[in-house]
Amino acid sequence: MSARTVVTGLGVAAPNGLGTQDFWAATRAGKSAIGRITRFDPAQYPARLAGEVPGFVAEDHLPGRLLPQTDRMTRIALAAADWALADAGVDPRELPAYDMGVVTASASGGFEFGQGELRKLWSQGSQYVSAYQSFAWFYAVNSGQISIRNGMKGPSGVLVSDQAGGLDAVAQARRHIRKGTPLIVTGAVDASICPWGWVAQMANGRLSTSEEPARAYLPFDEEANGHVPGEGGAILVVEDAAAARARGAKVYGEIAGYGATIDPKPGIGRPPGLRKAIELALADAGLSPAEVDVVFADAAGVADLDRIEAEAIGAVFGPRGVPVTAPKTMTGRLHSGGGPLDLAAALLAIGEQLVPPTVNVEPSPGYGLDLVVSQPRPARLRTALVLARGHGGFNSAMAVRAVR
Repeated sequence: MSARTVVTGLGVAAPNGLGTQDFWAATRAGKSAIGRITRFDPAQYPARLAGEVPGFVAEDHLPGRLLPQTDRMTRIALAAADWALADAGVDPRELPAYDMGVVTASASGGFEFGQGELRKLWSQGSQYVSAYQSFAWFYAVNSGQISIRNGMKGPSGVLVSDQAGGLDAVAQARRHIRKGTPLIVTGAVDASICPWGWVAQMANGRLSTSEEPARAYLPFDEEANGHVPGEGGAILVVEDAAAARARGAKVYGEIAGYGATIDPKPGIGRPPGLRKAIELALADAGLSPAEVDVVFADAAGVADLDRIEAEAIGAVFGPRGVPVTAPKTMTGRLHSGGGPLDLAAALLAIGEQLVPPTVNVEPSPGYGLDLVVSQPRPARLRTALVLARGHGGFNSAMAVRAVR
């Protein structure tokens, strides 16, 4: 149970970049991709902005036989898994089937598929697939399709903890590595920018209704008024460090520590759980707060949630005690895909020794954060902490560090 877990491959599909290189170039430059929805006409909805993955044509990346049985989310995930494996220098056909597994996450899976099934129901009358069946199938489809496509018969699973799920999936992958599986494909891609998915997201009351892309998603800003949703995420290849070293793989960094908590029921007087999740992740990694060089914030964009996060960071690291960034201000919040995308950004930041900026935000001094805004900040980076929270009280924290 002591095997170290390292990241050897990244496959990124983000609103501000299709592919890891394009994503990182846009992120380090502060290029935002938030704009008016194009995948359907949003005129009748109060929220009309999103981060959409540009230029993804499924036929360019996947065989035609897969298209009728998949939706946009799964197609992007399959392509991102291919990119991650290629980046890691792994050909699944050359490895034992039971030495490879897949663990992903889903928060919004099934909306587009379910909407299609409802359309069939309305038009045909005889075909019936319940929404629950749609969601249940799509919660598993990303993991299952990646496994089948690549002949991976090792541990498999899907975690569902809303926007914290992507980090939870990577943590589960690390558990499987520690139990002896040499390689796991993990992370998450989410996509539900369709009318049914949009209505479901609006129900939580946290979507920004601003019409200005540059002022719509403003975490830690006095004018914060909700978040902008997005689609996409990142798929990672994680391996046992010794196995990766033996095959001469390049290594982005190590999954060093993880902690997860659930917030208490509102109104009972107990504190939120995010601070405890941070402390658990640092203890798991054997790190002191002084050894963390940057925090990638969850950045809810809602005043009370931003304050909870700022207070948790301040309690652990001290006022303005660590640089904080939220590159998701360029993409929107990507549901379970957001945590893995932040992990990818953290590993790329460590590789370049550069903290990417939080764009468009004018941070309120009252939060007491050293928020990196406007421009990237050169810095000595060895260890990064990534935070993610999900609706319903999920809190996850993950520490990644450079490998000597």
